[in-house]
Amino acid sequence: MTVLKGWAKMSIFKIIFNDEEQDEVFNTEEEAEEYALYLSSCSREGSEILHMSNPGDYDYDEDTYEDPEYEVVEVDD
Repeated sequence: MTVLKGWAKMSIFKIIFNDEEQDEVFNTEEEAEEYALYLSSCSREGSEILHMSNPGDYDYDEDTYEDPEYEVVEVDD
C-alpha cells in the first residue's frame, strides 16, 4: 500500500506468464500467486491431454516437464 498525501493507495498486482502480461488484476500478491499456480496446472494438464490425443506430435514426460515461468508484479493504477 502506498500513501499519497494522506490517502492510502491500494496496490494492484498482475501476472507475467510465459513472458506475456495477463489481463487479470488482483488486490493481493497472494491472489495473483494463486492464479499463476492455477495457470501452471492448466498448462500441465493441457500438455498431458495433447500428448494423449496425439503422442507423436506432442511429446510429454511427467518427470521432465518444466512448469511455465511466471512473475507476480505490482502495477500502478
